[in-house]
Amino acid sequence: MSCHCQLSDVGYCVEKVPIFNGLSGEELRGIAAITTAKFYDKGEMIYSAGDPGDRLFIIHSGQVKIVRLSPAGREQVIRILEPGQFMGELSLFHSVPRSDYAEAVKASTLCMIQGDKLKELVTAYPSVAIKIMEELSRRLQQAEQLIKEINLHSVEQRLAQALLEMADDKHEVLLKMTKGDLASQLGMSQETLSRKLSSFQEDQLIQLKGHRKIIIADLERLAALMR
Repeated sequence: MSCHCQLSDVGYCVEKVPIFNGLSGEELRGIAAITTAKFYDKGEMIYSAGDPGDRLFIIHSGQVKIVRLSPAGREQVIRILEPGQFMGELSLFHSVPRSDYAEAVKASTLCMIQGDKLKELVTAYPSVAIKIMEELSRRLQQAEQLIKEINLHSVEQRLAQALLEMADDKHEVLLKMTKGDLASQLGMSQETLSRKLSSFQEDQLIQLKGHRKIIIADLERLAALMR
């Protein structure tokens, strides 16, 4: 179905996407005209490895996880995407098959721009291409950092680092993903993650509140694990 985005409705996807910041109302309406939208139920696969990489996806609402599978079938969570973020940006450069999987973590609506239309878009608005490149650079930096942490840091250090990065000003963490997905993203099993969280709590470094909330009880000692 057509997205029919309008500036007067903040619920529509185009105007809330950072890569389109700075464009005029007329330019945004032009982008909306080439955008389509699709709804996905929780757990529904958006695309799979081997599918054509021929479009840019923008998260309008919900949450999407990007994963890769090892030859043994083990899932590695690459990233979790929230509203306003995008995936499939490589369609800007070439239409090679997907190498990962995208799954709706929650009921989600995605807006889509076909690769050929995206190329026309960035030709008309170079600022969009620059912002896509900036996001690609950020993701590459995150991937390199994760590889470094997995290779050089212990399980405890990786978990401590993740908690420190996710904590808000009150030193509280509200997980936006399941513990299984967090474990996968950190390169450990869910069982290992659960054991380490329990160990941190026993050592009074953190307090576990339900399934998603974690309170950092001793910031200095948790940070000291990284030394």
